[in-house]
Amino acid sequence: MEMLVYLIPISLFLGGLGLVAFFWALRSKQFEDPEGDSQRFLNDDWDERPKP
Repeated sequence: MEMLVYLIPISLFLGGLGLVAFFWALRSKQFEDPEGDSQRFLNDDWDERPKP
C-alpha cells in the first residue's frame, strides 16, 4: 500500500504530460492535412522502387 503513495502522483503527472503534449500538437497544426494523407496513399510513385 505504501507504493500507491508514489505510483498515483507519478501516473497523474505522466497523464498530464501526455495531455499537454497532445494539446501542443493540436496548436502546432500537426493534424491539419487529412486530405494530403489520402492522396499520398493512392499515389503510385513509390510502389516499384524508391526515388533517389
